[in-house]
Amino acid sequence: MAGDRDREFHFSDRDFTTITRLIGDQTGIVLTDAKRHMVYSRLARRLRALGLSDFKSYLNIVKQDDSEELVHFVNALTTNLTAFFREEHHFTYLAETVLPELMADKKHSKQIRIWSAGCSTGEEPYSIAMTLKEAIPKGQGWDVRILATDLDSNVVNTAQRGIYTEERVAGLTKSRLRRWFLKGRGANAGKVRVNPDLQEMIAFRQLNLMNPWPIKGMFDVIFCRNVIIYFNKETQKKLVTRYADHLIDEGRLFLGHSESLFKVTDLFKLVGNTIYQKC
Repeated sequence: MAGDRDREFHFSDRDFTTITRLIGDQTGIVLTDAKRHMVYSRLARRLRALGLSDFKSYLNIVKQDDSEELVHFVNALTTNLTAFFREEHHFTYLAETVLPELMADKKHSKQIRIWSAGCSTGEEPYSIAMTLKEAIPKGQGWDVRILATDLDSNVVNTAQRGIYTEERVAGLTKSRLRRWFLKGRGANAGKVRVNPDLQEMIAFRQLNLMNPWPIKGMFDVIFCRNVIIYFNKETQKKLVTRYADHLIDEGRLFLGHSESLFKVTDLFKLVGNTIYQKC
């Protein structure tokens, strides 16, 4: 390919095609040809770390059953690739199906609790917050809170700050940009800050899902998207069982594009595209 002779590692069209298929299968992310340089740059670091001389050898390791390198592969390519309203059908279902049910069932307590488990740099919990703010009428006294957790304290700090480049919010509608983001000026030109009304709804915390959870109370909805792909079936079952213990009856669990509870648990039933309901 053009320019390959100037690179440290040979990177063929076949290598790139294999990578796009693998990352698509694991996360649902579609990598276009415009991301070729980014893919090379991020994965070249893994080749150096492993002392490999070509991408073919590296991909053979990634494709091995129960490969530990698969986690590094996914992390390298998913970092900063999360997006606001990613897998948009989840937010449509939340607004049009889940929230009306919750508002009818909880008309006395007026409390709604949602957990974004694996919140990364914050796009998911902020998308949830926008959905809730837009769907729940003002002035009715609803107490709505979102817990947002991630293993990586660095991304949690980024999420809590709520500052993004304009490129990261380019996919949002103009009306949402105007309503939910403050445009930076001067030294902050090219950046936006999340509206404080959204930030006030969310508690950001660092949390390892494999450790004890210092969590009290029950959740109505849990988002755990593109997380369980990192675990084997036994660990997935344990994690999902713990989620069930923290969900109200008929509470919803949202998983990622390529994730499934098939042969993992019978505590949930499939009610939509990677949307599960506690039985």
